[in-house]
Amino acid sequence: MAEAAPPAAELKRELRLRDLTLFAVTCIVGTRWIPAAAHFGPGAVTLWLLAAVLFMAPLANAVGALAAKYPGTGGFYLWTRNDFGRWPAFLCFWCYWVGIAVWFPSAALFYMSAGIEGLGGRWAHLAADRGVLMAVALAAIWIALGTNLIGMRIGKWTENLGAAATWAAGVLLVLAAVLVAMRRGSATAIDIRPVWTWDTVNSWAGFAYAMSGLEMAGLMGAEIHDPKRTLPRAGWMASGFAFVFYTGATLAMLVLVPARRIGEMSGYTQAGAAASAVMGGWFTPLIAVLVMASAVGQFGGLGTGVSRLPFAAGVDRMLPPAFARVHPRWGTPHAAILLLGAVASLLLVAMQAGDTMAAAYRALVSLMVITGFLPFLYLFACAWKAGRRVSAVSGWGVTVLAIACSVVPTAEVTEVWLFEGKLVTGTAAVAASAWLLFRRAQCSS
Repeated sequence: MAEAAPPAAELKRELRLRDLTLFAVTCIVGTRWIPAAAHFGPGAVTLWLLAAVLFMAPLANAVGALAAKYPGTGGFYLWTRNDFGRWPAFLCFWCYWVGIAVWFPSAALFYMSAGIEGLGGRWAHLAADRGVLMAVALAAIWIALGTNLIGMRIGKWTENLGAAATWAAGVLLVLAAVLVAMRRGSATAIDIRPVWTWDTVNSWAGFAYAMSGLEMAGLMGAEIHDPKRTLPRAGWMASGFAFVFYTGATLAMLVLVPARRIGEMSGYTQAGAAASAVMGGWFTPLIAVLVMASAVGQFGGLGTGVSRLPFAAGVDRMLPPAFARVHPRWGTPHAAILLLGAVASLLLVAMQAGDTMAAAYRALVSLMVITGFLPFLYLFACAWKAGRRVSAVSGWGVTVLAIACSVVPTAEVTEVWLFEGKLVTGTAAVAASAWLLFRRAQCSS
């Protein structure tokens, strides 16, 4: 028999359908994935479709069912605790939380590098300066978390702005691609059959991970007006937009730039340069600004959502009492938000050691996928128990495949043993720290 759920969270219901839909869009859609997908050619469209059908749709179905079954704050933690007990819930929460903490520096490296390079002129060379890049990345992380620290009434506008910037970037890319194609045709022959290489195998994990994020909306259950009705509607609308954005923006970039020339960190600058003859010199800097704005919104959305996990664990007396408190004025789990920012900042610096920036970025992405996907095994197990059997089987299959694919090194990795060592050490450290924290909580209770 599962233990009783934690007490209801003392959080304010600030999210209605519009806000929750934009929040979900911000959490799901990452403009960072477009250059990586486009690099593999038009076959990426088929990979997006597979990820949407086999993972994102089952995830939307599962989250909607679980949010209705177990309304409240905590998402993964709450669902797993009720179905499987405290230790699985704690392991699930800790892995997911660490996965997002790892996501922050990897995303910040991409977004700020792409944005600074896209600004052009005297700013472009700073994209290769590690010191400058890390400083700007840290500033973006703390601006996003800071606006959400002072309450969802303010913080939700950071996420709304990020979602709007994502929409604008996608529309501009498609518009530029249409105009360029009318003038000179497509830079890439469009054939959506995937070409399977080791790079494609590794990147399949990225395609699947890019379709996640809706579970973040499930973490906000106590802050949603009428969550049983609002969450499923917002989830399906956000999922539909995510698929349209990913496929449309990927095709647009392929029309503008030959697939083999698209760089994962410089794709937006290359697309802007190709479109400038039609759109003018303002296009690339504007895209760069929109990419950075979408990043701040995504940092705020994911940071806000994942902070509800340690809050729920704190309420359940599995973490120190500070995590169970909300700020008396702002009504936010401030200790959890501050801890996330501190850990993400430390990881941003620590993961730079021992290899090139591109390889450090790849190691961060792979570790993020491994730790971030492990909790989905529990999520889809909860969905199975909730009667969503087809969604559970499909979700399990994609989750296991994505974890396996993430350990395959790509061409950017010059030190394979260092790369694999970081993944093994990082994953082992996450599991061991979860067990130690759990045992400490058990002994002190």
